[in-house]
Amino acid sequence: QVQLVESGGGLVQPGGSLRLSCAASGSIFNIYTMGWYRQAPGKQRELVATITRGGTTNYADSVKGRFTISRDNAENTVHLQMNSLKPEDTAVYFCKSQIATLLETGRVMDYWGKGTLVTVSS
Repeated sequence: QVQLVESGGGLVQPGGSLRLSCAASGSIFNIYTMGWYRQAPGKQRELVATITRGGTTNYADSVKGRFTISRDNAENTVHLQMNSLKPEDTAVYFCKSQIATLLETGRVMDYWGKGTLVTVSS
């Protein structure tokens, strides 16, 4: 039906950069707000950044000025450029999208990717 696949995670040194990508595929009618969330060991999942279809962005205070979210509506993708990474950014990063499928175009549901691990360590 619909799947989200994240990529770009890995090991990076403090102060380094990574670019995460998420591609949505399947029986998609429309994609509304897309976003990135993360979950560190022993912590609750938290919002990192969101972006509406029109391009309005929202960031967690902890990543403002360092992370940038973007999307390509034509390719059903969302990206997260992460700069000046800190050890506290270490987490599994999940992609979430609000999607209406071809099965029921008027019903918007949340879909999640399986996550990609980002480890910031020297």
